[in-house]
Amino acid sequence: MMKLKMLGVMGLVALLGACESTTETAQTGGGNVVTGPRPGSQEDLIASAGSDRVFFDFDQSSIRGDQRPTLEKQAGWMQRNAAVTVQVEGHADERGTREYNLALGQRRANAARDVLVASGVAGARISTISYGKDRPAALGSNEEAWAQNRRAVTVVR
Repeated sequence: MMKLKMLGVMGLVALLGACESTTETAQTGGGNVVTGPRPGSQEDLIASAGSDRVFFDFDQSSIRGDQRPTLEKQAGWMQRNAAVTVQVEGHADERGTREYNLALGQRRANAARDVLVASGVAGARISTISYGKDRPAALGSNEEAWAQNRRAVTVVR
């Protein structure tokens, strides 16, 4: 019976150890208290910068003035988390050919990367990729869905 209990405890410990937590905890006299996202995680980027994505106008790849502060906050976060690398994903809405949207998504990812680099982040820490219209954030064939899909997303690697 004792061996069975020990085996159960060991199994539980192994199971809990396999789960990666994205929150940081602090030990207090009363137990564990959640203090926020794990430093350097995707959740930490979002909490610090306000968002992991910027949006674009129809058929455009230039960073809008209202989106630049988000990228500047992301750059500040990257400077505070010097070991982190990111990939900037470029996306497009469903309109246009697959080839055109892949090229547009790449221009969008590159434009976001350029702002991060201009804000002081080493270019070697940032890779880019385009998904074109293949990974929509919102489904639908209307302006609301299209606006959410015209984006560049910074993903912690």
